[in-house]
Amino acid sequence: MSASNATTRRPTSVDTPDGLAFGVSAFLLWGVVPLYFKLMDHVPVWELLAHRIVWSLVLAGAIVTIARRWRQVGELLASRHAILALTAAAVILGANWGTYLYAVLTDRLLQGSLGYFINPLVTVALAALVLRERLGARQWLAVGIAGVGVLCQLVLAGELPWIALFLAFSFAIYGLIRKTAPAEAQVGLFFETAVLAPFCLAYLVWLAAIGTGQFGTLSFGNDLWLILSGPVTAVPLVLWAAGARRLRLATIGLLQYIAPTAQFVIAVAVFGEPFGTVDLVTFALIWIALAVYSTGRRPVATEPA
Repeated sequence: MSASNATTRRPTSVDTPDGLAFGVSAFLLWGVVPLYFKLMDHVPVWELLAHRIVWSLVLAGAIVTIARRWRQVGELLASRHAILALTAAAVILGANWGTYLYAVLTDRLLQGSLGYFINPLVTVALAALVLRERLGARQWLAVGIAGVGVLCQLVLAGELPWIALFLAFSFAIYGLIRKTAPAEAQVGLFFETAVLAPFCLAYLVWLAAIGTGQFGTLSFGNDLWLILSGPVTAVPLVLWAAGARRLRLATIGLLQYIAPTAQFVIAVAVFGEPFGTVDLVTFALIWIALAVYSTGRRPVATEPA
């Protein structure tokens, strides 16, 4: 899938072996998760999204309990600002997740990959415009090159890569909101899924009532795959949170490109999505922009969807 979920710990100055293992594992899992969702392509996008949120809440609640983070949850609930900020973040994150599922299930994973390549550049541009963070000429050049890449897709292919742009901008906005309401990754995931879960559960109950729901109607294996959408969402996040406390921000920023790279390979080599000249030009410009940005400033750590 932005600025990362904030933690209360100070950034570490050295990379540890276990931190590297946690970080690489998290981004690899995020990179290959399209393979899992593709197995569920018989489930409508919105129903699959609802299951992902509901079962993520169940696991997130268990994680908060095991980690003894309920006090932090209470502190969030005592702050009106935190409630409003995290509620807005939850809505944006849900839309981001839904769009990503749509990309996977409709053979547009290549655009999803493009979106998460663009995301760090969108994040720094929004940080400069909204938070008034100062960027150097090299950083603005990187943002400009990325913009040219998007324009190439629009002009040469005659279509706007809306999935890529929505994923990039929605997650960047999500990250900016999360900066105003700091919370550890586990606590943040619990709160955000708790905001969305009642609506998702009501939707799933309604689907069951009218006889169109997929849960409990096909097979035990199908139900198990739907339930596993929770761990698929939460486990990489937990690994990422563990790695973030043990790695330098610069290292996390570089590791983040594992996920969209894996998605790119899966889209082309496994799913057989078309990759023509226009796509090559677009991705080449985005990769050049990332190279320009990464060599001039520490990369922005992001957390994929």
